[in-house]
Amino acid sequence: MIILASCGRADNHGEIKKAGLLIPDSINDQGWGTKGYKGLLKIQSRYDVEVYYKEGMNSKSVVERAVKEFSQKGVNLIYGHGHAYDEYFHDLSLEYPDIHFITFNGTAKNKNITNIIFNSYASSFFAGMVAGYMTETNRIGMIPAFEWQPEVKGFYEGARYQNNNAHVEIQYVNHFDNKEKALEIAENLMSNRCDILYPIGDSYSVPVIEKVKEMGLYAIGYVTDQSDLGLQTVLTSTIQDVDTIYELTAEQFNNGQIHSGNITYDFQSNVISLGTFSPLVDQEFIEDLQRLIKKYKETGELPHIEKKKAGASN
Repeated sequence: MIILASCGRADNHGEIKKAGLLIPDSINDQGWGTKGYKGLLKIQSRYDVEVYYKEGMNSKSVVERAVKEFSQKGVNLIYGHGHAYDEYFHDLSLEYPDIHFITFNGTAKNKNITNIIFNSYASSFFAGMVAGYMTETNRIGMIPAFEWQPEVKGFYEGARYQNNNAHVEIQYVNHFDNKEKALEIAENLMSNRCDILYPIGDSYSVPVIEKVKEMGLYAIGYVTDQSDLGLQTVLTSTIQDVDTIYELTAEQFNNGQIHSGNITYDFQSNVISLGTFSPLVDQEFIEDLQRLIKKYKETGELPHIEKKKAGASN
């Protein structure tokens, strides 16, 4: 167990006593795991409480032991940093009614669980438009972890909306953290003339983008702004500000205002966005895209929906 003890800790009179974080893989993945860790540090800094985290929490048995340890330490707010914790927390939340559990992209069934859903369909649609505009081979590769991810449909439809000639090839990893399989898929997609890849996985987006960079091709970043991996490689990124969600939910919990059940965040909540654009992307196209994003925030309608409505009315 890793303990992040606060310095000069004062008595805390809010709801948070101590906070805990369970990570399925590592906090050093430069993506999803790193974002969760940063969120935990923000809670520590703001509320001056001890926080704990455990990595490699990828099975029911290790999660049960970790929650028991956290409970013995006095933790009353636990984040399960991934979809799988939805299943684990269902029974544990009944066993530990004095702990509030927060998970992501699952389904909350008990009163002491809050499930955060990132609706990344729209951001991926706009990223798909970028890929559709920038592809030179009209072949684009997507490497999702699972079929249910909203990015899959969003990116596909965005690419096809922008470029009718674009062929989007999708190959699933069936795991958020299987770097070896993701890299194998990436090699296969690039050999099939895909010149833009979108790796939609927690820990494998960075190694896939590094491989794409070696080949002189392009990528769409995932979860964080991954333009720092190479502005000549990363055309843009679909960003999920997970660390901001940690701050928001911690504040709600500390004030006794945390909501049970499922809470969905989209572009309008300003925790989902597109990242830095590569200088290779035409500025006029970027300005047109930003106008569409602004309109989406105001109306909730994407351009292909408007196109369908217009076609139906003719």
